[in-house]
Amino acid sequence: MILTMSIPALLFPAISLTMLAYNARYLAIAALIRQLHKEYLSSPSKNTVLQIKNLRKRLWLIRNMQAIAIVSFLTSVITMFLLYIEQEDLANLLFGISLFSLMVSLVLSLIEVQISTKALGIRLDRIEENN
Repeated sequence: MILTMSIPALLFPAISLTMLAYNARYLAIAALIRQLHKEYLSSPSKNTVLQIKNLRKRLWLIRNMQAIAIVSFLTSVITMFLLYIEQEDLANLLFGISLFSLMVSLVLSLIEVQISTKALGIRLDRIEENN
């Protein structure tokens, strides 16, 4: 396959939008953690502690999703530079790393979404039990 400048450039909008989505998830979880912290200070409960543990895991995933997406973006930019200086073999290798990094980031995102959905399901079950 002949790699041209336009191919790695196609990843820029995809990675940028992915990073925006990851940042939005991070901000939502940060707000939830602050809320749970206040709730825990006013009335400590085992349920709040369990929710905080779940959120800690999700924060870890989001941090790694963001870091790996940044690696993907950076290797895509380096690929373009290598193409510019006519280092096609190294550019092909780094582009492969960029694609692989993006896939890993998306898999972590899928795991985080699954954990989030499970947590919401548990919350809905508790609401239904009270009614």
